[in-house]
Amino acid sequence: MQARYTILERLGGGGQAEVFRGVAESMQGFKKPVAIKRVLPNLTSNSKFVAMFLDEARLSLNLQHANIVQVFDISKAPDGTYFLVMEYVNGCDLKALIERQLAMGKRLEIQHVIYIILECCKGLNYAHNLDNPETGQPLHIVHRDISPPNIMLSRNGEVKVVDFGLAKANSQIEITDPGVVKGKFAYLSPEAASGLAIDHRTDVFALGILLWEMFTGRRLFYADTPLQTVELVRRARIPSIAAQNPSVEAELEQIVRKALAREPDERFASCADLGDALAQYLFSRGLKVTARDITRLVRETKAEAAKQREAAPPPSLVDALITDELNRLTSLVDADNDAVPEPLKQDVTGSTELVDTAAWAADLGLDDP
Repeated sequence: MQARYTILERLGGGGQAEVFRGVAESMQGFKKPVAIKRVLPNLTSNSKFVAMFLDEARLSLNLQHANIVQVFDISKAPDGTYFLVMEYVNGCDLKALIERQLAMGKRLEIQHVIYIILECCKGLNYAHNLDNPETGQPLHIVHRDISPPNIMLSRNGEVKVVDFGLAKANSQIEITDPGVVKGKFAYLSPEAASGLAIDHRTDVFALGILLWEMFTGRRLFYADTPLQTVELVRRARIPSIAAQNPSVEAELEQIVRKALAREPDERFASCADLGDALAQYLFSRGLKVTARDITRLVRETKAEAAKQREAAPPPSLVDALITDELNRLTSLVDADNDAVPEPLKQDVTGSTELVDTAAWAADLGLDDP
Protein backbone atom coordinates (compact mmCIF):
# COMPACT_ATOMS: atom_id res chain seq x y z
CA MET A 1 0.00 0.00 0.00
CA GLN A 2 1.45 3.39 -1.02
CA ALA A 3 2.59 5.45 1.94
CA ARG A 4 2.47 9.21 2.21
CA TYR A 5 5.58 10.96 3.44
CA THR A 6 5.75 14.25 5.31
CA ILE A 7 8.98 16.11 6.05
CA LEU A 8 9.49 17.39 9.59
CA GLU A 9 13.04 18.77 9.47
CA ARG A 10 16.25 18.73 7.48
CA LEU A 11 18.97 16.64 9.11
CA GLY A 12 21.87 17.41 6.80
CA GLY A 13 23.27 16.99 3.33
CA GLY A 14 26.26 16.96 1.05
CA GLY A 15 27.17 17.57 -2.56
CA GLN A 16 24.90 14.83 -3.89
CA ALA A 17 21.98 14.27 -1.54
CA GLU A 18 20.29 15.64 1.56
CA VAL A 19 18.51 13.86 4.39
CA PHE A 20 15.28 14.78 6.17
CA ARG A 21 13.43 13.45 9.18
CA GLY A 22 9.89 12.59 8.23
CA VAL A 23 6.81 10.49 8.87
CA ALA A 24 5.41 7.70 6.72
CA GLU A 25 1.65 7.37 6.95
CA SER A 26 -0.35 4.59 5.32
CA MET A 27 -3.97 4.92 4.19
CA GLN A 28 -4.95 3.06 7.36
CA GLY A 29 -3.51 5.88 9.47
CA PHE A 30 -0.42 4.02 10.67
CA LYS A 31 2.49 6.42 11.22
CA LYS A 32 6.18 5.58 11.34
CA PRO A 33 9.19 7.89 11.74
CA VAL A 34 11.54 7.66 8.76
CA ALA A 35 14.63 9.28 7.30
CA ILE A 36 14.28 10.41 3.70
CA LYS A 37 17.33 10.83 1.47
CA ARG A 38 16.71 13.09 -1.51
CA VAL A 39 18.97 13.26 -4.54
CA LEU A 40 19.68 16.90 -5.26
CA PRO A 41 17.62 18.07 -8.27
CA ASN A 42 20.65 19.19 -10.28
CA LEU A 43 21.87 15.57 -10.33
CA THR A 44 18.68 13.93 -11.58
CA SER A 45 19.75 14.54 -15.17
CA ASN A 46 23.03 12.70 -14.49
CA SER A 47 22.01 9.15 -15.34
CA LYS A 48 25.31 7.74 -14.06
CA PHE A 49 24.76 9.26 -10.64
CA VAL A 50 21.11 8.18 -10.57
CA ALA A 51 22.21 4.65 -11.44
CA MET A 52 24.57 4.65 -8.46
CA PHE A 53 21.82 6.01 -6.21
CA LEU A 54 19.42 3.29 -7.35
CA ASP A 55 22.17 0.73 -6.81
CA GLU A 56 22.14 1.79 -3.17
CA ALA A 57 18.41 1.24 -3.06
CA ARG A 58 18.54 -2.12 -4.82
CA LEU A 59 21.32 -3.30 -2.53
CA SER A 60 19.94 -1.85 0.69
CA LEU A 61 16.62 -3.64 0.35
CA ASN A 62 18.49 -6.91 0.96
CA LEU A 63 20.30 -5.68 4.08
CA GLN A 64 18.49 -6.58 7.29
CA HIS A 65 20.76 -6.46 10.32
CA ALA A 66 20.64 -4.75 13.71
CA ASN A 67 23.83 -2.86 12.91
CA ILE A 68 22.74 -1.57 9.47
CA VAL A 69 20.18 1.16 8.83
CA GLN A 70 17.25 -0.51 7.07
CA VAL A 71 15.79 0.80 3.81
CA PHE A 72 12.00 0.60 3.40
CA ASP A 73 11.16 2.17 0.06
CA ILE A 74 12.51 3.86 -3.04
CA SER A 75 10.35 6.62 -4.46
CA LYS A 76 10.28 9.10 -7.30
CA ALA A 77 8.59 12.50 -7.41
CA PRO A 78 6.78 13.79 -10.52
CA ASP A 79 9.70 16.12 -11.26
CA GLY A 80 12.04 13.13 -11.52
CA THR A 81 13.69 13.56 -8.12
CA TYR A 82 14.56 10.31 -6.36
CA PHE A 83 14.02 9.54 -2.68
CA LEU A 84 15.23 6.73 -0.42
CA VAL A 85 13.04 6.07 2.63
CA MET A 86 15.05 4.61 5.51
CA GLU A 87 14.87 3.70 9.16
CA TYR A 88 15.11 6.83 11.29
CA VAL A 89 17.84 6.59 13.92
CA ASN A 90 17.03 8.95 16.76
CA GLY A 91 20.49 9.93 17.90
CA CYS A 92 23.59 11.33 16.27
CA ASP A 93 26.35 10.23 13.94
CA LEU A 94 29.85 9.35 15.07
CA LYS A 95 31.20 12.59 13.61
CA ALA A 96 29.01 14.67 15.95
CA LEU A 97 30.03 12.55 18.93
CA ILE A 98 33.74 12.86 18.18
CA GLU A 99 33.51 16.61 17.58
CA ARG A 100 31.72 17.19 20.89
CA GLN A 101 34.37 15.25 22.80
CA LEU A 102 37.15 17.22 21.12
CA ALA A 103 35.35 20.51 21.85
CA MET A 104 35.48 19.58 25.52
CA GLY A 105 39.17 18.71 25.24
CA LYS A 106 38.52 15.00 25.70
CA ARG A 107 38.94 11.77 23.78
CA LEU A 108 36.42 8.96 23.80
CA GLU A 109 37.31 6.35 26.40
CA ILE A 110 39.15 3.33 25.03
CA GLN A 111 36.39 0.83 25.87
CA HIS A 112 33.76 3.04 24.23
CA VAL A 113 35.80 3.27 21.03
CA ILE A 114 36.24 -0.50 20.96
CA TYR A 115 32.53 -1.10 21.54
CA ILE A 116 31.50 1.18 18.66
CA ILE A 117 33.91 -0.47 16.23
CA LEU A 118 32.89 -3.95 17.41
CA GLU A 119 29.29 -3.17 16.50
CA CYS A 120 30.37 -1.84 13.11
CA CYS A 121 32.30 -5.08 12.54
CA LYS A 122 29.09 -7.08 13.07
CA GLY A 123 27.10 -5.13 10.50
CA LEU A 124 29.88 -5.04 7.91
CA ASN A 125 30.72 -8.72 8.29
CA TYR A 126 27.05 -9.52 7.65
CA ALA A 127 27.03 -7.39 4.49
CA HIS A 128 30.35 -8.80 3.26
CA ASN A 129 29.00 -12.35 3.47
CA LEU A 130 25.49 -11.73 2.16
CA ASP A 131 24.19 -13.94 -0.65
CA ASN A 132 21.73 -13.00 -3.35
CA PRO A 133 18.34 -14.18 -1.97
CA GLU A 134 17.26 -15.37 -5.42
CA THR A 135 20.39 -17.03 -6.79
CA GLY A 136 22.26 -17.89 -3.60
CA GLN A 137 25.42 -16.43 -5.11
CA PRO A 138 27.65 -14.14 -2.98
CA LEU A 139 26.96 -10.44 -3.53
CA HIS A 140 30.51 -9.44 -2.57
CA ILE A 141 29.31 -6.21 -1.01
CA VAL A 142 31.96 -3.71 0.05
CA HIS A 143 30.79 -0.49 1.70
CA ARG A 144 33.77 1.62 0.53
CA ASP A 145 32.64 4.72 2.43
CA ILE A 146 33.11 3.91 6.11
CA SER A 147 33.62 7.26 7.85
CA PRO A 148 32.26 9.04 10.94
CA PRO A 149 29.15 10.53 9.23
CA ASN A 150 28.12 7.06 8.03
CA ILE A 151 28.00 5.51 11.49
CA MET A 152 24.81 6.30 13.39
CA LEU A 153 24.42 6.03 17.15
CA SER A 154 20.92 5.87 18.64
CA ARG A 155 19.61 7.16 21.96
CA ASN A 156 19.36 3.51 22.99
CA GLY A 157 23.05 2.91 22.38
CA GLU A 158 22.64 1.10 19.06
CA VAL A 159 25.40 1.42 16.46
CA LYS A 160 24.30 1.29 12.81
CA VAL A 161 26.18 1.61 9.53
CA VAL A 162 24.37 3.74 6.97
CA ASP A 163 24.71 4.61 3.29
CA PHE A 164 25.75 1.71 1.14
CA GLY A 165 25.46 4.10 -1.81
CA LEU A 166 29.06 3.47 -2.80
CA ALA A 167 28.90 -0.26 -2.21
CA LYS A 168 30.26 -2.62 -4.82
CA ALA A 169 28.39 -5.82 -5.63
CA ASN A 170 27.93 -8.21 -8.52
CA SER A 171 24.33 -7.02 -8.78
CA GLN A 172 25.33 -3.43 -9.61
CA ILE A 173 23.68 -1.76 -12.54
CA GLU A 174 26.61 0.57 -13.14
CA ILE A 175 30.13 -0.87 -12.92
CA THR A 176 32.74 1.65 -11.85
CA ASP A 177 35.29 2.45 -14.55
CA PRO A 178 38.85 1.24 -13.88
CA GLY A 179 40.95 3.81 -12.05
CA VAL A 180 37.92 5.62 -10.64
CA VAL A 181 37.67 5.91 -6.88
CA LYS A 182 34.57 6.60 -4.83
CA GLY A 183 34.45 7.60 -1.20
CA LYS A 184 35.80 10.20 1.16
CA PHE A 185 39.48 10.69 0.43
CA ALA A 186 40.75 10.50 4.02
CA TYR A 187 39.03 7.15 4.61
CA LEU A 188 40.10 5.34 1.46
CA SER A 189 42.31 2.26 1.57
CA PRO A 190 45.69 2.35 -0.23
CA GLU A 191 44.40 0.03 -2.94
CA ALA A 192 41.27 2.15 -3.47
CA ALA A 193 43.35 5.32 -3.58
CA SER A 194 45.53 3.67 -6.23
CA GLY A 195 42.58 2.71 -8.41
CA LEU A 196 43.20 -1.02 -7.84
CA ALA A 197 40.71 -3.81 -7.28
CA ILE A 198 39.26 -3.86 -3.76
CA ASP A 199 37.45 -6.34 -1.52
CA HIS A 200 36.03 -6.38 2.01
CA ARG A 201 39.47 -5.68 3.46
CA THR A 202 39.16 -2.09 2.28
CA ASP A 203 36.44 -1.71 4.95
CA VAL A 204 38.77 -3.27 7.52
CA PHE A 205 41.29 -0.54 6.69
CA ALA A 206 38.65 2.17 7.13
CA LEU A 207 37.74 0.79 10.56
CA GLY A 208 41.45 0.92 11.41
CA ILE A 209 41.47 4.62 10.50
CA LEU A 210 38.52 5.24 12.81
CA LEU A 211 40.26 3.40 15.66
CA TRP A 212 43.46 5.41 15.19
CA GLU A 213 41.62 8.72 15.03
CA MET A 214 39.42 8.09 18.05
CA PHE A 215 42.34 6.87 20.16
CA THR A 216 44.51 9.88 19.27
CA GLY A 217 41.94 12.64 18.78
CA ARG A 218 43.70 13.52 15.51
CA ARG A 219 43.15 12.91 11.78
CA LEU A 220 45.30 10.16 10.29
CA PHE A 221 45.31 11.02 6.58
CA TYR A 222 44.60 14.70 6.21
CA ALA A 223 46.30 17.29 4.01
CA ASP A 224 45.59 20.66 2.47
CA THR A 225 44.23 19.23 -0.79
CA PRO A 226 42.46 16.02 -1.81
CA LEU A 227 45.45 15.20 -4.01
CA GLN A 228 47.84 15.37 -1.07
CA THR A 229 45.44 13.40 1.11
CA VAL A 230 45.28 10.60 -1.45
CA GLU A 231 49.07 10.53 -1.56
CA LEU A 232 49.16 10.06 2.23
CA VAL A 233 46.66 7.21 1.99
CA ARG A 234 48.62 5.47 -0.75
CA ARG A 235 51.81 5.57 1.32
CA ALA A 236 49.94 4.45 4.48
CA ARG A 237 52.58 5.53 6.97
CA ILE A 238 51.02 5.17 10.43
CA PRO A 239 52.36 7.36 13.29
CA SER A 240 52.57 5.93 16.80
CA ILE A 241 49.33 5.95 18.78
CA ALA A 242 51.02 5.57 22.17
CA ALA A 243 53.14 8.66 21.53
CA GLN A 244 49.92 10.70 21.43
CA ASN A 245 47.85 8.67 23.88
CA PRO A 246 49.92 6.70 26.44
CA SER A 247 46.74 4.98 27.66
CA VAL A 248 46.74 2.84 24.50
CA GLU A 249 48.77 -0.27 25.28
CA ALA A 250 51.12 -1.93 22.81
CA GLU A 251 48.77 -4.90 22.28
CA LEU A 252 45.89 -2.63 21.32
CA GLU A 253 48.09 -0.54 19.04
CA GLN A 254 49.19 -3.71 17.26
CA ILE A 255 45.55 -4.55 16.56
CA VAL A 256 45.07 -1.13 14.99
CA ARG A 257 48.28 -1.43 12.98
CA LYS A 258 47.23 -4.81 11.62
CA ALA A 259 43.94 -3.32 10.45
CA LEU A 260 45.95 -0.52 8.82
CA ALA A 261 48.48 -2.72 7.05
CA ARG A 262 49.26 -1.24 3.65
CA GLU A 263 49.00 -4.63 1.93
CA PRO A 264 45.52 -6.22 2.17
CA ASP A 265 47.00 -9.70 2.75
CA GLU A 266 48.66 -8.41 5.92
CA ARG A 267 45.42 -7.08 7.42
CA PHE A 268 42.77 -8.95 9.34
CA ALA A 269 41.14 -11.31 6.86
CA SER A 270 37.65 -10.09 7.80
CA CYS A 271 35.75 -7.65 9.97
CA ALA A 272 34.82 -10.64 12.14
CA ASP A 273 38.52 -11.28 12.83
CA LEU A 274 39.09 -7.63 13.72
CA GLY A 275 36.06 -7.77 16.00
CA ASP A 276 37.36 -10.91 17.71
CA ALA A 277 40.72 -9.27 18.37
CA LEU A 278 39.06 -6.20 19.88
CA ALA A 279 36.70 -8.31 22.00
CA GLN A 280 39.60 -10.42 23.28
CA TYR A 281 41.39 -7.25 24.33
CA LEU A 282 38.34 -6.01 26.24
CA PHE A 283 37.90 -9.33 28.03
CA SER A 284 41.59 -9.72 28.84
CA ARG A 285 41.64 -6.28 30.49
CA GLY A 286 38.32 -6.73 32.28
CA LEU A 287 36.87 -3.66 30.58
CA LYS A 288 33.10 -3.43 30.90
CA VAL A 289 31.12 -1.51 28.32
CA THR A 290 27.50 -1.81 27.17
CA ALA A 291 24.99 0.05 25.02
CA ARG A 292 24.08 1.99 28.15
CA ASP A 293 27.44 3.78 28.02
CA ILE A 294 26.84 4.82 24.40
CA THR A 295 23.33 5.98 25.31
CA ARG A 296 24.75 8.49 27.79
CA LEU A 297 27.21 9.86 25.23
CA VAL A 298 24.56 10.17 22.53
CA ARG A 299 22.05 11.93 24.75
CA GLU A 300 24.67 14.44 25.88
CA THR A 301 25.59 15.09 22.25
CA LYS A 302 21.96 15.52 21.22
CA ALA A 303 21.32 17.92 24.09
CA GLU A 304 24.21 20.08 22.91
CA ALA A 305 22.94 19.96 19.32
CA ALA A 306 19.47 21.02 20.49
CA LYS A 307 20.94 24.16 22.06
CA GLN A 308 22.59 25.04 18.78
CA ARG A 309 19.38 24.49 16.81
CA GLU A 310 17.53 26.97 19.01
CA ALA A 311 19.72 29.71 17.58
CA ALA A 312 19.30 28.49 13.99
CA PRO A 313 17.01 30.32 11.50
CA PRO A 314 13.50 28.94 10.88
CA PRO A 315 12.81 26.47 8.05
CA SER A 316 12.77 27.99 4.58
CA LEU A 317 10.15 27.93 1.86
CA VAL A 318 12.28 25.27 0.13
CA ASP A 319 11.38 22.75 2.84
CA ALA A 320 7.69 23.41 2.25
CA LEU A 321 8.10 22.84 -1.48
CA ILE A 322 9.97 19.57 -0.86
CA THR A 323 7.19 18.43 1.48
CA ASP A 324 4.66 19.06 -1.29
CA GLU A 325 6.70 16.87 -3.63
CA LEU A 326 6.87 14.08 -1.05
CA ASN A 327 3.10 13.98 -0.87
CA ARG A 328 3.07 12.91 -4.53
CA LEU A 329 5.80 10.25 -4.48
CA THR A 330 5.44 7.06 -6.48
CA SER A 331 7.04 3.98 -4.98
CA LEU A 332 9.51 2.10 -7.17
CA VAL A 333 9.10 -1.05 -5.09
CA ASP A 334 5.98 -3.09 -5.79
CA ALA A 335 4.01 -5.29 -3.43
CA ASP A 336 6.37 -8.21 -4.13
CA ASN A 337 9.39 -6.16 -3.02
CA ASP A 338 11.00 -6.42 -6.44
CA ALA A 339 14.06 -4.28 -7.02
CA VAL A 340 13.85 -0.97 -8.80
CA PRO A 341 13.85 -0.96 -12.61
CA GLU A 342 17.17 -0.44 -14.33
CA PRO A 343 17.83 3.18 -15.27
CA LEU A 344 19.18 4.18 -18.65
CA LYS A 345 22.86 3.43 -19.03
CA GLN A 346 24.73 6.47 -20.28
CA ASP A 347 28.31 7.52 -19.81
CA VAL A 348 27.60 10.77 -18.01
CA THR A 349 30.30 12.22 -15.76
CA GLY A 350 30.24 15.06 -13.29
CA SER A 351 29.59 13.36 -9.94
CA THR A 352 31.42 15.31 -7.24
CA GLU A 353 32.97 12.20 -5.64
CA LEU A 354 34.34 10.44 -8.71
CA VAL A 355 38.10 10.86 -8.88
CA ASP A 356 40.55 9.33 -11.33
CA THR A 357 43.51 8.66 -9.05
CA ALA A 358 45.43 6.95 -11.83
CA ALA A 359 45.98 10.38 -13.38
CA TRP A 360 46.94 11.80 -10.02
CA ALA A 361 49.44 9.02 -9.48
CA ALA A 362 51.14 9.82 -12.77
CA ASP A 363 51.37 13.52 -11.90
CA LEU A 364 52.93 12.71 -8.54
CA GLY A 365 55.29 10.10 -9.88
CA LEU A 366 53.49 7.45 -7.86
CA ASP A 367 52.90 4.91 -10.60
CA ASP A 368 54.77 2.34 -8.53
CA PRO A 369 53.32 2.95 -5.00
